[in-house]
Amino acid sequence: MFRESPKVIIEDPDAPSATFAANIRMEDLLEKLKLLNYDTEFVQKYKMKYISRHYFMVPTNPGEQFFMFTSLAAWLIRKAGKNFEPPQESDDPNATIAQILDFMKSIDATVDFPPNKLKQGVGEHAVFVLDHLADNAIKVSNFKWQKSQISPDETKVEPELEEDDAELILEKVEEEMVTDYDDEEDDAVHVDNINKFYRDSSHATQKPDKILESTVDAEEWKLELEKVLPQLKLNIDADSRDWQAHLEHMKSLHASMTENLSGTKGQLDKLYIEIGRTFDKINNREIELNRQLQPQLQELRVLQEQLLKVKEKYRDISGGVQERTKSLNKLTDELEQVKKEMDERGASMTDGTPLINIKKTVGKMKSEISEMSLRIGVLEYSLMCSRVRNRAQLQEDMKGSTGNVALY
Repeated sequence: MFRESPKVIIEDPDAPSATFAANIRMEDLLEKLKLLNYDTEFVQKYKMKYISRHYFMVPTNPGEQFFMFTSLAAWLIRKAGKNFEPPQESDDPNATIAQILDFMKSIDATVDFPPNKLKQGVGEHAVFVLDHLADNAIKVSNFKWQKSQISPDETKVEPELEEDDAELILEKVEEEMVTDYDDEEDDAVHVDNINKFYRDSSHATQKPDKILESTVDAEEWKLELEKVLPQLKLNIDADSRDWQAHLEHMKSLHASMTENLSGTKGQLDKLYIEIGRTFDKINNREIELNRQLQPQLQELRVLQEQLLKVKEKYRDISGGVQERTKSLNKLTDELEQVKKEMDERGASMTDGTPLINIKKTVGKMKSEISEMSLRIGVLEYSLMCSRVRNRAQLQEDMKGSTGNVALY
């Protein structure tokens, strides 16, 4: 039967219930697994144990929980139609987690936490991964959520009345009540209680105006009583303060213990003898194994001592390696700085902007020089013309002065 789709719970990080959102997601995950036939196709097929609704939220056994997490994730990936081998306990956990996260990326699931968060196999990150894988498997299986419908034709099945030892015949009950009244005074009905009962009843009901008479036939009443008599139950609550009832209960328990003690004691004696024999066999086997494995144990001790020496030597050597590594890192930083300076200088040297500016300035200066040369030529021509005019004028003046001198 289909049911309604579970609502996605979005918790405010500052809300008091934000820390329990993962627990609710874990409960939803368990319901989704049931929809995917997790009981038969995973638990029974692979001999796994059932998980509780807080299995991946409470860390109990990290190794077992991580194996369960990877196995369940692999099963959900296979349910989605992808080939994923069931993980083994001897597999590399980093490789298994990497494969699971690769599949998460392939289904466009946002993974914003480091992979080492999944190494424990518990926590909100593990529940997040399994929940998305379950959603993808349900989506691939074309499962559709529908509202649950109750058929109107369903009839209510009335529970059958079970007969037990509490069903008593009315006559037998009356006889036992009379016997109890004669034997035990503590169970007698007190007159004060009866008066109090009738006094309360008189306050609750009004006094009738006339005497009420029954109109029910006595024979019909007896027949009806015989029909319902087997279904009547009478529960008599024993008084917890009755020491006689306690004493009878203790006597019955003592008799039951005495009756069962003889057979149980014999079985316990046999079990004790068998345990002793098994313990002796285990001790003898342990001694034999120690004797047979003595050379291997001696060799193991020698190898352990050699391993300790090698570790000590490695520790000494690793100390020098660390110092040299520090020096190498320092030299590497200096080299990077020098490379950076060289790159900056090379970039400035290969930059053609200054050369272009120089060429532009040289062209501008050449144009200015040519313009100045033209101006200088014009000025020299003007000066030469002025000199020529001055010289002609001077000669004319000199000629004039010479004629005048001759006249005199």
